[in-house]
Amino acid sequence: MSEPESSGTHPSQPRPVRLRDALLRARIEAADRTGVVVDLRDAEVARLEILNDALDPLFVQVPDKIDLFDRGISQGDTPRLWIDVVAHIMMGRDKRMYRFVQDTRFGRIVLAESHDTAVIVDAVTDYVARRMIEREHAMVVPPEPTPEAVEPPRRSRLWPFVLGFILGAAALFGVAVLAALRSW
Repeated sequence: MSEPESSGTHPSQPRPVRLRDALLRARIEAADRTGVVVDLRDAEVARLEILNDALDPLFVQVPDKIDLFDRGISQGDTPRLWIDVVAHIMMGRDKRMYRFVQDTRFGRIVLAESHDTAVIVDAVTDYVARRMIEREHAMVVPPEPTPEAVEPPRRSRLWPFVLGFILGAAALFGVAVLAALRSW
């Protein structure tokens, strides 16, 4: 089933492209592109590791009892340097710009964006400080308000006496009217 080298029309015409050769060239091109993508991803991870090392002095100062922050680099299609559960740093589209973002219930917001690691370190420092203050406020339990011992208001003793006197007089008047009606 081998085909002849040329179609036999004219020796100066280029020979037809074989599918096997085209597939081989396509595989080589795909491998080259994959190699470029892998190199770009490795460069992203390397830049994130540099930033991670720059953040070490900050996280050394965070007390051990505060477990809000879980810093680490995640590998994947988009490498990320996680600061905590909702905030991370990823590389921008040009693969040289750091983008510090936070996921909120309303979507993702960009907290800082810069080519300079010092700017991102400052932004992360501010973020860590704000999170620690939020934690302190959440941990403080306000004391329950104790009701003050309020004395019941003193009632006047005159009104019950007057009411009792009026009811007693009405009862005596009613008894007198009934006795008068029976005697007739």
